[in-house]
Amino acid sequence: MPTYNKLVRDKIPAIIDQTGKKYEVRKLNNEEYIEELKKKAYEELNEFVEAKDRESSLEELGDLLEVINAVAVYHGSTLEEINSIRQQKEEKRGSFGEKIFLIEVED
Repeated sequence: MPTYNKLVRDKIPAIIDQTGKKYEVRKLNNEEYIEELKKKAYEELNEFVEAKDRESSLEELGDLLEVINAVAVYHGSTLEEINSIRQQKEEKRGSFGEKIFLIEVED
């Protein structure tokens, strides 16, 4: 039996049930949960970085956004609040739309 030892989406056990396969899960405590969310964020970011086409890239961004949403909820926040913070930063510092690559700054 393959061992995964990772956080999965809530409906995964039901999906496995439908296959008739046996599996083992456990519920994480809050400390374990946030640590596993952080690991999942790296996993999804790496999958986005390795995506080769638009469809795969967007799917991985959706997965990453799901993790970000879960972290926001964990911290008693929402994607709307995070987006508001993002917009405030954009107003103060700009976005990445102009594709500016900083080489160096004089001391």
